This record gives sequence, C-alpha cells and structure tokens, in this order.
Amino acid sequence: MDTQPVPFVPPAPKPRTTPPSTLEMMRIVYRNPLELWGEHTYNEPWISANGVGGHLIVANDPGLIRHVLIDNAKNYKMATVRQMILRPILRDGLLTVEGEVWKRSRKAMAPVFTPRHIFGFAEPMLRRTMQFVARYDEGGMTDVAHDMTLLTYDILAETLFSGEIAGEPGSFAQEIDRLFETMGRVDPLDLLRAPEWLPRLTRIRGRKTMAYFRKIVTDTVKMREERLKRDPDTAPQDFLTLLLRAEGPDGLTRAEVEDNIITFIGAGHETTARALGWTIYCLAEAPWEREKVEREIDAVLAREPDPTKWLDAMPFTRAAFEEALRLYPPAPSINREPIETETWNDLVLPKRAAVLVMPWVVHRHRKLWDMPDAFMPERFHPGNREKIDRFQYLPFGAGPRICIGASFAMQEAIIALAIMLSRFRFDVTAETKPWPVQKLTTQPQGGLPMQVTRRV
Repeated sequence: MDTQPVPFVPPAPKPRTTPPSTLEMMRIVYRNPLELWGEHTYNEPWISANGVGGHLIVANDPGLIRHVLIDNAKNYKMATVRQMILRPILRDGLLTVEGEVWKRSRKAMAPVFTPRHIFGFAEPMLRRTMQFVARYDEGGMTDVAHDMTLLTYDILAETLFSGEIAGEPGSFAQEIDRLFETMGRVDPLDLLRAPEWLPRLTRIRGRKTMAYFRKIVTDTVKMREERLKRDPDTAPQDFLTLLLRAEGPDGLTRAEVEDNIITFIGAGHETTARALGWTIYCLAEAPWEREKVEREIDAVLAREPDPTKWLDAMPFTRAAFEEALRLYPPAPSINREPIETETWNDLVLPKRAAVLVMPWVVHRHRKLWDMPDAFMPERFHPGNREKIDRFQYLPFGAGPRICIGASFAMQEAIIALAIMLSRFRFDVTAETKPWPVQKLTTQPQGGLPMQVTRRV
C-alpha cells in the first residue's frame, strides 16, 4: 500500500517562548527580525502592545489586513521605520514614494505591465534562461542563491531594459548582497524613531555600494538618451524608454525617473531570485514533490512550445513556487502607520502606531493553515487554491500598492523553473544548511550550495 511521505519542514526560527529584553530585542531586530516573534504571535488574530518605539500592532486576521490595506487604506501611510530603511536606497521610487508622486509614477509604469506586454516578455525570458543554464552542462557544485540573482538580473536587463544596463552582471550580484547587508538592515536608531539627521552607523558602510548603483543608473540613462537622440525609430520601446518619455512638467522629474530605475534594478529582480532559490531547495528536500513537477514539466514542454501558456499548463510547478513563496515570502513584512486613530471591531489602532502586516507570520499562522511549517504544495493545487482567503496569502502584498510586477514575476518564475528542472536536478549536500534571514528580503544565510547533475 502506498504511504504518503512525511512533509518536509524547512528551516525557520522557532517561535520564542519568553519575551526578549529591550537590548536583546534591538540586537535581534538588527541581526534577523524573523527570530523576534513569540508563539502567541502565530496564534492570535492580532497583537497590540507598547514597544520601544511606541505602540505596536501585529495584524494577522485576514479581515483586519483587508481593512488596513484596502477598506480604509486612505488612513494609512508607509510606516516611519520602513521609510527610514528604504528611502536612503530608493528615494522616490515606486516602493517608497506616496501621495501624488506615487500616483504619477504608477500611472507612468502601468502600460509596461499589461498582460499583452508581459506575454511579449516570455520569449526573452525563455531565451535568457536557456543561455544561462548552459553553465550547468558539466554538473558540479553551485550556489543556487547566487545563480538566481544572476539569472533574474539577466532577465530584467533583457526585458525591461533591452539588455542596455551599464555595469557588469557579475559585480552587480556581489554589490546587491553588500547593499542589503548594509543599507537594508533595521538600525537601532530606527526603532527608537530617532531624527533622520542622526547618522545610522550600520548604513555608513553602504554608501560606496549605493554610489555604485547610482552610477549604473546615471550611465544607463545617458546611454539610452544618446540612442533616442541618435536613432529614435530603432530605440527599444521598453520600460526605460517609457520612463524617460514620462519625464516632464505633467509627468516624472528626472530624479523620479532615476529612482524608479534603481528600484527595478535593485529590488525588481531580488524578490524573484530569492523565491526561485527557495523553491529549488524545498523541491530538493522533498523529492516526491520534485518528481511531480518534473513529470509535469516534461509533458508540457513536449507538447507546448509557447512559454506564455506554461503558467496555466503547469499547476504543480506553480503550486511548488507558491508554497515556497508562502514559507519564505520575499517581502516578509508590510508596514503601515495610521494617520488618525480608528477602531476595527474591538481593536483600537492609535495614530502613529506601527501596524505590521507580516506575510512571514500570517503565512505560518496556526489558525489559518494546516501544518503551517511544512512544505505542502498541494495547498495550491487546483481545487485547494480557491479555498485560501485572499488576505491570508500575501506574497505580493494587496490593495492599491500591490506589487506592480506580480504577473511578470510569476511568468518569469515558471519559465525559469521549467527550463532548469527539465534539464538538471539540484540536490542538497552536507554543506546545504540555509537559514532564513530578513534583510529587506528573506535570504538564505550561507547561500544555497547544491549539487547539479544533468537529468537523463
């Protein structure tokens, strides 16, 4: 008789059973905020408490999350601590800007992310992935986390920038890691809501890396402007050209154009890269799930050459990716702040409180999921996926500020997984000991060293 294998439980911090001291809390938040949360956080619909920097609310109830992100979104602004971390990097990019500038920026970018445009990106995504995986032909050890950063950078450069980003991809991957290691951490002064003019020592080390990315942007814009002047008829009609053409009195300023370019170069590929790495790792640790995915990929590739149809044709592959997004959400925290005090049911949300909607916690909540810590892609199989509340699964956020590139990322991920897993198998070794750490994204500390072999 067939027996169902015991689901694989991937590594994650165990919920705390005792609250940390103030000093310990600040140390944990700097080192790895995922290690901060206690068992009650994963069991209660919300937590409301006074913290070091003021009142803190952790929102887990799907109804409360909907209220904050959609129903009364007008009463919530981006949280002060979040902005202290992200604005030095992204300035007035789409992830950090608010109000009228956000509306102008979102409107300017929307045409690039329509279904018609995203389908048009499928062939370049496929081509870049096929070129990339040639490096695995000889097999051997590789760091999958690093590789996925390179692959998604290649895809982003080809699709949104037509291959015309200044700088070298290899150095880019190293610098992005350095950027998140320095600029992407919560500084203790942020928790205390200290004035912005007080220097954050944790970020001073990141200034050189920040200058590197700013130079990439300046050089990239200059290259495209020269091409548009020289030969406007043959210049690519891509994200970069569209942003430059949105510049003007009624559109974006030059600074906003550059901030959005750095947002998409720096953050636009990073989230997908992390999700792909975690998916490959989880499948390697659950070979019975990997076999389902491989069989599905082999069957679809044998009959369907059009990559725009793979997302719908590969429900098992998509489910594995979505389950990895659940366990390791690339953006583990969504932070808001009430503009005015309000009440939701019996919960008071005070003005200026830190309201945390944390996909990391919501996706592992004991009252929302069966066996929440286990890797179980069947949650997202057809027939099961529809039973999941819209606001208990938030890999791309929700509401007006939902990730503009969500459909782009899903198509990219399925194409990349289809090509990689149709040709190669990735296996864990004694060195594969990832630990999830929050540095803007959910990253595997120590990387994902894995053995690659060609499938026969």
